[in-house]
Amino acid sequence: MPVKQTPLTRSNTRTPILFLILPLFALSLLFILFSFSSHTRNPYSDPYPIPTTKAETSFVASLEHFLTVKFQRLPPLKDDTVSGVSEDDVRRFDDLVFNKQTLQRLYGDANSPIRVYVYDMPRKFTYDLLWLFRNSYRDTFNLTSNGSPVHRLIEQHSIDYWLWVDLIAPESERLLKNVVRVNRQEDADLFYIPFFTTISFFLLEKQQCKALYREALKWVTDQPAWKRSEGRDHILPVHHPWSFKSVRRYMKYAIWLLPDMDSTGNWYKPGQVSLEKDLILPYVHNVDLCDAICMSKTEPKRNILLYFRGRLKRNAGGKIRAKLVAELSGAEGVVIEEGTAGDSGKAAAQDGMRRSIFCLNPAGDTPSSARLFDAIVSGCIPVIVSDELELPFEGILDYRKIALFVSSSDAVQSGWLLKFLNGVRPAQTREMRRNLGQYSRHFMYSSPAQSLGPEDLVWRMMNGKLVNIKLHSRRSQRVVKESRSICSCDCRRANFTSSIPLS
Repeated sequence: MPVKQTPLTRSNTRTPILFLILPLFALSLLFILFSFSSHTRNPYSDPYPIPTTKAETSFVASLEHFLTVKFQRLPPLKDDTVSGVSEDDVRRFDDLVFNKQTLQRLYGDANSPIRVYVYDMPRKFTYDLLWLFRNSYRDTFNLTSNGSPVHRLIEQHSIDYWLWVDLIAPESERLLKNVVRVNRQEDADLFYIPFFTTISFFLLEKQQCKALYREALKWVTDQPAWKRSEGRDHILPVHHPWSFKSVRRYMKYAIWLLPDMDSTGNWYKPGQVSLEKDLILPYVHNVDLCDAICMSKTEPKRNILLYFRGRLKRNAGGKIRAKLVAELSGAEGVVIEEGTAGDSGKAAAQDGMRRSIFCLNPAGDTPSSARLFDAIVSGCIPVIVSDELELPFEGILDYRKIALFVSSSDAVQSGWLLKFLNGVRPAQTREMRRNLGQYSRHFMYSSPAQSLGPEDLVWRMMNGKLVNIKLHSRRSQRVVKESRSICSCDCRRANFTSSIPLS
């Protein structure tokens, strides 16, 4: 029996066509929206945006809040002061460490956070110095010999505060997960010494400061944990090159937190510092951050080729400045200004950097200066003329993406530097400025400390050093003292006495 066929209606033929058209229409719409968003997205926006947690980046404001609000909520202060530590005490502590950490090192999670013990030092080394700064930073007459405001120098080198205030914060308020504070010394990978060496150097009388340095030295080196490793697993913040200078040679095995290495020997004796042992940290920048919106607004206004504002005459390695000034002064597209202190000086530097394509960063009294980090957060491409410079977190960050490096011998040749800068392609400068917008977060100290901020990168770098720190700490306990094999690169360069000054 023949099957009766149903005649095709208009609705029957339209249905399969609609099924084909609708997906094509949806795909086209998505493509248009994606194309529009990609063209309208700010090219200077960070693909890894800073967390929305409100963070304080001003040292003065953060310190005020810490002392007047947070400090009141902290548990009662303890005191780790010890006296009369014997070899048996050190041996017992070493056994505790061995029993606690051996299984952890062998079978624990290799990606576990670094465990840091923060010493509870007497107030005269910590809180009293912070209060001293807080109560005196408004004194505008407090200047260094070259006219720099003391409080601004302390702010530039306040890395000791930013690291400490994050470590001691309640865990519920902290954002960093790659480092934890432990309450028992035997649980610690590293020990943090919370002594504010820069504040004491600038705000105490000379003899009072030296006496406090000696007291701090004795206090720390009396600790069983110090004696166990000779300080190899202890972190010492000495970010200003003058800070702790009279006694720091007695802590030469500790991990120093530094602004640079200065291998010329002007600030650190040969063998005191090394990239393997110590860590370079960025200065705290003076100018305000030029964020993605600011970068877009200032892009068409950058009509200065090369900008410099600062002290035109410096000592030691900074003599290059005078030569560069003589070479560049009056050249077309170049602005060179003598630096001035105070809010007006800051405003002038900030405005100049935001109107410039390149910012000159020559060596000063030391190979580094805060000016480099001012340029970075201003979106001004640094032109670094400092042959001895070491840079923060270079095991993680590639500075070639954001800066140009020029040798001193090339920079002072007649016409060489301007020809070099004029030869940089516009596409390259735009790419480098986009990178500056993304790198800025790595140099912004804050409370609470942010992911990928400088505090975070400190512990990422420390994590890479940790195995060697433990190796040398353990090895130093078993190598025969008279053996030549105990000697390393630092003791071959200089023979420092191990005695500690008591007066």
